[in-house]
Amino acid sequence: MNKTVIYGALTIAGLAAGSAAAATLDDIKARGTLNCGVNTGLTGFAAADANGVWDGFDVALCRAVAAAVLNDATAVEFIPLTSQTRFTALASGEIDMLSRNTTWTFTRDVDLAFEFTGINYYDGQGFIVPRELGVASALELDGASVCIETGTTTELNLADFFRVNNMNYEPVPIATNGEALEQYGAGACDVYTTDASALAAARATFEDPSAHVILPEIVSKEPLGPVVRHGDNQWGDIVRWTLNALIAAEELGITSANVAQLAADGTDNPEINRLLGVEGDFGAMLGLDNDWAVRVISTGGNYGELFERHIGESTPIGLARGLNAQWTDGGLLYAPPFR
Repeated sequence: MNKTVIYGALTIAGLAAGSAAAATLDDIKARGTLNCGVNTGLTGFAAADANGVWDGFDVALCRAVAAAVLNDATAVEFIPLTSQTRFTALASGEIDMLSRNTTWTFTRDVDLAFEFTGINYYDGQGFIVPRELGVASALELDGASVCIETGTTTELNLADFFRVNNMNYEPVPIATNGEALEQYGAGACDVYTTDASALAAARATFEDPSAHVILPEIVSKEPLGPVVRHGDNQWGDIVRWTLNALIAAEELGITSANVAQLAADGTDNPEINRLLGVEGDFGAMLGLDNDWAVRVISTGGNYGELFERHIGESTPIGLARGLNAQWTDGGLLYAPPFR
C-alpha cells in the first residue's frame, strides 16, 4: 500500500519536473484562455449553473488571474477535477493553476513538486450528522460509518482522530463531494466528514438544512489555496500577487466601486498608488502592464466582497469571516506589502 502511494507521488513529481520549465504566461497568451482546475461541484466555491456558467469563491480567483493576464475575466476554461485527478492534471500541464479547496501540506509542496501561492481560505475538518441521531460531539461517533473522500487530507485526519480517541469507524469511500452528498442523503453513512466550509456548503443544498448538525469539533488545520507547478517562478508570482492584491485591496479600502476612480485620480497613500499602477512599475516586474491589479479588483471586488457574495453570512452557506478576517480585525488574512 505504501509503495503504491510513493510510486504515485513520484510519478506526479516527474510529470511536474518535465513541464515546469515551460513559460506558462506565454502559453496562456498564445491560446487566449486560462485553464483553471476547480471542484466538480461545491456550492459557493465552484459550481456550474444550468447554462454551464461557473461561479463561486474559488472560481472568482481564476477569473481574477485571467483579468490580470488576458484583460478578460471570462477567458477561463474551467476543468472540473476530483481529489484523485487534480494533481495529475496540474503536473501534466492540462491546467495552468489549481483553485480547488486544496490543503497546503509539506508533501504536496515538496514531494509532488508543486507551489502553493498563498492561502485564500483558512479551514479545518469537521463532521456533519443527521439531527435525528442525537449526536452532539464527534467523540460520540464510535462505531459510526463515515463517508470520506479518498485521496484527501481528510482521509488521513479521520484515521488519526479516531485512533487518538480510541474509537472505531467504518469508512465509506467516495470520489466526489456530489457522491458524498448522495450517499449521506441515502443513509449509506452516518456521518460525512470534510472541510468545515464544504460541510456548510453541503448543508445549504439540503431540502431541510436544519435537519443536519455540524458538530463543534474541528480536528485539523486545512490551509486552502491556489497551486501551480514548481519551476515557473514568473507564473507563480502572478498567481500569488493576484491573491495578495485581493487581500490588500480590502485592507486598503479599495473596492469594485471605487477602484477605477482611485486609479484615475491617485491618492495620498503610496501603497494604494503602487498597487493600482499610479506609481512605480510593479506590473512590468510580473511581465504585465501596470493596470493588472485594477482589472483584478474590478472583476469581482476585493477579498471581502468576494467572500460575502459567495460564502458569507448573508448567503445560504452562512460562513462567518472567523480566521479569514483581516489581521486588523483579529483574523489571519495578511498580504505582504506592495513595496
